[in-house]
Amino acid sequence: MKDKQFLMIPGPTPVPERALLAMAKHPPGHRSPEFSAIMQEVYRDLKWLFRTEEDVFVYTSSGTGAMEAAIFNLVNPGDKVLSLVMGNFSERWAKIARTRGAEVESINFDWGRAVDPAVLKQRLEQDVNREIKFVTLIHNETSTGVTNDLQALTAIIKEHGALSIVDGVTSVGAIPVKMDEWGIDVLVSGSQKGFMIPPGLAFLACSKKAWAVHEKCQNPSFYFNFVAYKKSVDENTTPYTPNVSLIAALKETLDMMKEEGLENIYGRHAKLACMVRNGVKRLGLKLFVEDDATGSNVITSICPPEGISVPDIRKTLNKDYDIVVANGQGKLKDRIFRIGHLGFVSERDVITALGALEESIKKLKPSFTAL
Repeated sequence: MKDKQFLMIPGPTPVPERALLAMAKHPPGHRSPEFSAIMQEVYRDLKWLFRTEEDVFVYTSSGTGAMEAAIFNLVNPGDKVLSLVMGNFSERWAKIARTRGAEVESINFDWGRAVDPAVLKQRLEQDVNREIKFVTLIHNETSTGVTNDLQALTAIIKEHGALSIVDGVTSVGAIPVKMDEWGIDVLVSGSQKGFMIPPGLAFLACSKKAWAVHEKCQNPSFYFNFVAYKKSVDENTTPYTPNVSLIAALKETLDMMKEEGLENIYGRHAKLACMVRNGVKRLGLKLFVEDDATGSNVITSICPPEGISVPDIRKTLNKDYDIVVANGQGKLKDRIFRIGHLGFVSERDVITALGALEESIKKLKPSFTAL
């Protein structure tokens, strides 16, 4: 049915009507008092969401822009970076750091498994001369559907003395993450995930320890420069022309999140994940991440049944039911498909998606029967 398509992917995610209406209004001037009042509220509420007393910068970019901002405002050429890799997006940190001229060492974990804190601890204990200055990691790896024990990992990094640089693109606003309490030094996120608005904004917060390291950065980024954004936060503005319409929408969705409450948001995502995982098991399908303890609350990766391809499942869901699910990425392309339950998603959406998935498989394999 025309204009009925529903996104069940890890991003972009569905956008609530309140946000769409805010974007539909004529945009205010980005140097106007009206826009500064919006920014004041947004900056305040982002600190609440990040669970931090530090400023949260707003970049007009994708989440990758905030990742580059972190590296290019902290790392000098030749600095040693330890990168924890367990999927497509966690690997991106290492790629960005190499473009900066850093000496990058990667610890690779099997895709579909979480980072083992014991392995990280052992490696950092070997670094007796404290040569490793930064550790990059991801909280929630959407390419596989795995969530790391971020609190445990950042505690190990803090004990060593390195800076923790964390990709929270799909966790902030959906999975518990407490920047200050857990001692996270840099935390980044993006708008098209738990923030419930379209792509185009990225967010970054850094600790006082990270700020001190930034002051020693030899050639910091121009567009993403920490100092420029810090000055703008103090003045309730932005250093360069922002996407004012997205920021107006962001104000609305932050209000929605405060109305729902963080614990309720986290509980909703956990419940939806449980519904999807249980529903997939009842269909007799195999979960790519079999360990429920590390399975993501925002994305579930599923192996196709024998004799049916991932492209055919995705095509049938889209064509016959107007539901979009994601393919696997990198070496998992066409090996898994991923159902997103992130952001503006309800129980009704999950029930609909599971029912449509069952009917799609039956169309592709009439002999298929659920357990």
